[in-house]
Amino acid sequence: MADRNLITKILALLGTLLVWLPILAPLIFSIGFLATSHGFRFDYLMLAELFPVVLVGGLALLWAAFRARMRRKIIGWGLGIAVGMLVGGQLLAVLTGLASGEAEPTGWPWALVVASLAAFSLSVVALGVGGIFLLTDLFRPRNSPGHLPGRGAA
Repeated sequence: MADRNLITKILALLGTLLVWLPILAPLIFSIGFLATSHGFRFDYLMLAELFPVVLVGGLALLWAAFRARMRRKIIGWGLGIAVGMLVGGQLLAVLTGLASGEAEPTGWPWALVVASLAAFSLSVVALGVGGIFLLTDLFRPRNSPGHLPGRGAA
């Protein structure tokens, strides 16, 4: 039986908010900068810099997903890929000399580091979407017309 008590709902809500905060922060700051200085600047590295917030939110979501027995795959895979891509991209940057500035940011090493950052960002978005799905499953009444038996069990 799925656990839909208050603790599970709080974990899911807190986790979803913590995952979406680093996603939305660069967009909000870019819009604010555009409105005040008539220029557009977007910090595409802010999501990686705020990874500890994503990690705490992702772990809260994963805990809620296991308690509720819902949306475990999208949340688990999203968090796992996010961690793997960030660590892998940083390791590659260190090994190739991109992190220290020894190597110029060109060629295949640079492309792989940027691709790992893009995959990290997409997996964090997937994690956030999984959190939204988990919240809708948790707050949907059990006998509502949109509730299907077994839905969200993945």
